[in-house]
Amino acid sequence: MKVLNLYAGVGGNRKLWKDVEVTAVDSSQEIADVYSDFYPEDTVVVGNAIDFLMKNYKKFDFIWASPPCQTHSKVRYIGLSRTKGSYDPVLPDITLYSLVIWFQHHFNNKLWCVENVIPYYEPLLPPTARLDRHLFWSNFPISEMKFEKPSVRHNDVRGSTVRYGIDLRDKKFKHTQKAVVVKNCVDPDIGNYILNVARNYISLN
Repeated sequence: MKVLNLYAGVGGNRKLWKDVEVTAVDSSQEIADVYSDFYPEDTVVVGNAIDFLMKNYKKFDFIWASPPCQTHSKVRYIGLSRTKGSYDPVLPDITLYSLVIWFQHHFNNKLWCVENVIPYYEPLLPPTARLDRHLFWSNFPISEMKFEKPSVRHNDVRGSTVRYGIDLRDKKFKHTQKAVVVKNCVDPDIGNYILNVARNYISLN
């Protein structure tokens, strides 16, 4: 199976994937370098995820996209309160929904999945499933199930936190906080579950 992993980060979703040929795209060179250290067999592209998608989508059997979640996050919204934080209000990045709409109309002959956090507002497009702290949009059915929660809560994650077996303590980042990189990782068990559901769907259809 040829898989395109967009907004790949350091590859939390990809950690347990087997028997796949993966191309990962991230805009950050230093994050892509860490991804390459973890998954040297993958093809890693540093660049704009949407540009790469538009030029290459026909080459893949399954596409996963995890566009930036910060502008949709409940944490940021709560942080607008004077008593709980100092975030400035920002417009939600609608790339999330642009991707879903594009996939629905231009990639329905193959399989795709878009992941994001549960937002502080009612989702503009109904998701296919909710798993843990995440919503998923896809063109194949995903049964909802529970996964073991990490030992460290999301809000307590630090740069030295080893989460989901992903250890960044010896990695160097100049432009990104390690804690943010750790928080952005999708639970590998969820990533593996989604891929296996997609595989089963292909075999049945």
